Amino acid sequence: MRYILSLIFCFTLIPALVAQDVNHPLAHKDLQAQQKWVDSVYNDMSLEEKVGQLFMIRAFSDAKKSNQKEVAGLINKYHIGGLIFSTGGPVAQAKQNNLYQAISKTPLLIGMDAEWGLSMRLDSTYAFPWNMTLGAISDNKLVERTGYHIGEHCKRIGVHFNFAPVVDINTNPKNPIIGNRSFGEDRDNVTEKGLAFMKGMQDAGVLANAKHFPGHGDTDSDSHKTLPTINFNEKRIDSIELYPYRELIKEGLSSVMVAHLNVPSLEPRDGFPSSLSKHIVTDILQDSLGFKGLIFTDALEMKGVSNYSTPGEIDLAALKAGNDVLLISEDVPKAIEKIIEAYNSKDITEERLAHSVKKILMAKYKVGLSHYEPIGTNTLVDDLNRLQDDLLYEELMEASTTVLKNKQSILPLRNLETKKIAYVELGDSSGSTFYNELKKYTKVHKVEAEKLDELITKLQNYNTVIVGFHKKNDNPWQGYKFDDKEMVWLYEIARTNTVILDVFARPYALIDLTTTENLEGIVMSYQNSDIAQQKSAQTIFGAVAAKGTIPVSLGEHFKVGDGIQYTAMQSLSYGLPERVGMSSKKLERLDSIAQYAVDQKMTPGIQLLVARKGKVIYNKNFGKHTYDGNEEVKFEDMYDVASLTKILATIPLLMELEEKKALSLNTKLSQILPEYAKTNKKNVTIKQMLSHYARLKPWIPFYAATLDSTTKKPDPKYYRRSATPKFNIKVAEQMYLRSDYPDSIQKIIRDTDLLSSQRYRYSDLPYYILKKYIEGYYKKPLDELVQEHFYQSLGANYTTYNPSPKFSDRNLIPTEIDDYFRYKEVHGYVHDMGAAMQNGVGGHAGVFSNANDVAKIMQMYLQKGFYGGKRYLKTETVDKFNTTYYKHKNVRRGIGFDKPQLGEEGPTCGCLSMKSFGHSGFTGTYAWADPDEEIVYIFLANRTYPKAGKNRLLRENIRTEIQRLIYEAIIVDETEDVTHSN
Repeated sequence: MRYILSLIFCFTLIPALVAQDVNHPLAHKDLQAQQKWVDSVYNDMSLEEKVGQLFMIRAFSDAKKSNQKEVAGLINKYHIGGLIFSTGGPVAQAKQNNLYQAISKTPLLIGMDAEWGLSMRLDSTYAFPWNMTLGAISDNKLVERTGYHIGEHCKRIGVHFNFAPVVDINTNPKNPIIGNRSFGEDRDNVTEKGLAFMKGMQDAGVLANAKHFPGHGDTDSDSHKTLPTINFNEKRIDSIELYPYRELIKEGLSSVMVAHLNVPSLEPRDGFPSSLSKHIVTDILQDSLGFKGLIFTDALEMKGVSNYSTPGEIDLAALKAGNDVLLISEDVPKAIEKIIEAYNSKDITEERLAHSVKKILMAKYKVGLSHYEPIGTNTLVDDLNRLQDDLLYEELMEASTTVLKNKQSILPLRNLETKKIAYVELGDSSGSTFYNELKKYTKVHKVEAEKLDELITKLQNYNTVIVGFHKKNDNPWQGYKFDDKEMVWLYEIARTNTVILDVFARPYALIDLTTTENLEGIVMSYQNSDIAQQKSAQTIFGAVAAKGTIPVSLGEHFKVGDGIQYTAMQSLSYGLPERVGMSSKKLERLDSIAQYAVDQKMTPGIQLLVARKGKVIYNKNFGKHTYDGNEEVKFEDMYDVASLTKILATIPLLMELEEKKALSLNTKLSQILPEYAKTNKKNVTIKQMLSHYARLKPWIPFYAATLDSTTKKPDPKYYRRSATPKFNIKVAEQMYLRSDYPDSIQKIIRDTDLLSSQRYRYSDLPYYILKKYIEGYYKKPLDELVQEHFYQSLGANYTTYNPSPKFSDRNLIPTEIDDYFRYKEVHGYVHDMGAAMQNGVGGHAGVFSNANDVAKIMQMYLQKGFYGGKRYLKTETVDKFNTTYYKHKNVRRGIGFDKPQLGEEGPTCGCLSMKSFGHSGFTGTYAWADPDEEIVYIFLANRTYPKAGKNRLLRENIRTEIQRLIYEAIIVDETEDVTHSN
């Protein structure tokens, strides 16, 4: 009797003591309630039910592979303890999960391999990067957040155990099964990343699983197909491979998965799997490392272990070795039969069975299965496709991008005015997103050829070549190597050109390169997702900082930890609104207003851009080039920006001259243009003119004097259909103005009367006058000057005067069907008549651009004259021009810049700072910058097509209403900000 009582004491009290260990990794915060539930459930179980708890079987939610009938049968008959889901969609998995839980007497423990998040994105991409990518990140808080987000995903879909993180130290580049799944080869880095990932996931309420014990990193064989051998000695394994486990166990690791490996130094039996070794599972993992959590086998159907013995015997051996959960058994009924036979023969004791089953029940209680509720499916897809996950993914890819080589500091690319850049695509996947992102920064041409010599010939026209090596991003096991042809092409391109190689694949791709000597720059981007491509392009141009370090050694080329860091150069980057405190949802309201303007025929099309804190967070196109046409508005399309020319061309050049002390704001016209010395404008100052407080007439229709007084058509006295030395000013196709007429325009301006009183009156005339001065000072035309001084180095390659010879008509937005001057469609030529009569180059009009380029210039102003690593203007100069000098006279204007209204009506929504500045244009354009909120807003349109007519954009306040909604999208309450969700 004493013996029986002693056994009862052992079977009940020992597990109870384990459960009440506050440091136990499976302990619930309410230890007493947990123990009571565990004991109650366990004591109510039959032997068959207890043994059934040891098994976790595979369930497929994919309709093509569905094994629903088989799984339901095993649950009903054999009382299976858990399921591991594979392949399928979220809704199908949730429904099956609910079904299986409903028929199980004891709630099922659900597991899943979601190492990099759930493969449940609507675009079929994974929610988060591979571990190898995370291994390149220095900030472990980002990795912790990744674990937390993945944990939230798992919890939402009813998964309690995520078989992650992989803490294998991958020292073998040829490892076929680990590779991208490892955080890298550095023991400390792998440990730190594994700890951060584990902490994040377990904080979200999902139990972590470190794998593959004792270490699957240094093998070139696949345990799914054979039994890999790890040939390190015991000391090495203890100090390297076991180190991450030791540290994670100290911090409360919930479970470990034991690999199927042959480790001779730890298990002397030849070819004996580690998963079946009592010395490895019990003596080392449990006793030496002190691990008390759940121990899972790897899949028992894998060739690495299934060749060891017959079905059922493997499971029994795994249990005897010290494993708690038998994962994906080859034959569950036979395995259960073998274990029960061993129990009845006392080969497996009650104490041994209780040890594992009670731990399993503890885990079930900890994850809430004592009060199981079915998974709701109504919002499941939305809940797994969250904005906060996209935001984190963007941060992760920014932080991981690694610059490995930077000869002569070629990166980030600067001095864009000196660069002629080609992009060459290698690999078996698309690099179109990368290419399009590169083009946002400067002119980049994609160069292709069937033969190498043809490609080399074409590349002779360029001084910088960016080679993108793009491999498929479907899963972490995708091929990553250069093929022989690609290597030959890369060597030859590098031999004859300045090359930046960007690798969108596993970093081991570089090992096969014989040399990297001729490559000036090497960037490792790790994956070929759209976000990876975008962030890598932004890094190349210095819009985001280079932060990553390589997590593995790459042959003789690079060692683990290499990575060249540099800070961002204050160029525009591109990303999600919440990164800069804006609401994506609220910004969506801009869509409806822009679409309304197009639908109501206020303008055929619109380019709309919003940036904040140096990041473009909204950039969309609406409508078409014309109402009746088929050409939809594209990002590369260029609009006639009309009076935005004033602040995009004349004003920056004038700022430079003011800095050179060639003039000041108080300089009089007679001081810079002697011909004004004897005119009524001799004492007009720069400040007065550009503040529109100089009594100058608003506008003079210079073209009217060149029309036939009877027919109102262009007078042959002034125009010819073809160019001649005396008629060489191209006003439109087959329309050339007399070459001396611009001088006549200047004389008309000099001789014209002033307004009767000095008051605010907007006028184009100052820009005719100052154009003449600027061109005279530099002895160069205005269009060449602004290209050389600003546009080229800014990378504003879609910004130019007279675009028609340089760009396809398909990229040029028409502005009007002219029936009063040129009598034809104005397409690719400036709409403003006065600018047209100056060969398309006016100080007040004539520039064509797209929203992205205008944003660069406005951002340069917002950053007080600095952009892309270059100072264009002094801070004090920008401030000087962005000042309202005649506010006391009810003049709202700065020097060239428009400013917010002083009263009720004006050019803005009335909801932004008086420090803000911008301008609007007759064709429907608008550009505004606000230093207080660091916002740049660009609206480009051709509302004048087909007829200028009534300006409904202005009348219905479309541009300023959009501006108001932009400011309403600023997140002022942090509870709105999804970046604070955890």
